Amino acid sequence: MNYTHIVFDVDGTLLDTEKTGMVSLQQTVRQLMDREMTLEELYPYFGIPSWEAVIRLGFEDPHHAAVVWEHHFQELLHLTVPFPGIEETLEVLHDNGIVMGVVTSRNRAEFESDPYIARWKHFFTVTVCAEDSLAHKPAPDPMLTFISRTGAEPAGVLFVGDTFYDQQCAHAAGTSFALATWGSRNEKDIPAEHYLNHPTDLII
Repeated sequence: MNYTHIVFDVDGTLLDTEKTGMVSLQQTVRQLMDREMTLEELYPYFGIPSWEAVIRLGFEDPHHAAVVWEHHFQELLHLTVPFPGIEETLEVLHDNGIVMGVVTSRNRAEFESDPYIARWKHFFTVTVCAEDSLAHKPAPDPMLTFISRTGAEPAGVLFVGDTFYDQQCAHAAGTSFALATWGSRNEKDIPAEHYLNHPTDLII
């Protein structure tokens, strides 16, 4: 792959947070709405900004719901693990001089409180969180923020993600997209320039 810059989504791409995010949201729905929802029913709310998810779910007080969800998420953080091969891939790309960054729907506090992100922070030149752009994925704004901060040429940028939101954000910003199939449930339906079966595919 001939890219000067590679940008990663976090949840479902770098980190397997599906169980952490969905079980904590399930607990929040049960606590605040007295309602039982299966993890399958909650999956559409995975990978989008938490404030958007709680609004879509119809919580009476979305701000409070987001706070409660984050509390449960932190309690279940032990369920989150990196996908196999991620750390090794980041190390090789960094050593090869690739400029790397993150574009995530997490807010800055959620992003920086993660122990794995803290361990990998030196790999990333620019990190774009939810509050760093006016519009969010699938709009191009987060990727355009990355491009603006790094001075990268869009043609030389690859965005690695696992959802339609990631793909639409990448293409709307004029960059290429690689689908992280290890974290995606919809790999057959998401158009991409590259389909990655394993993180090390980025360094082949």
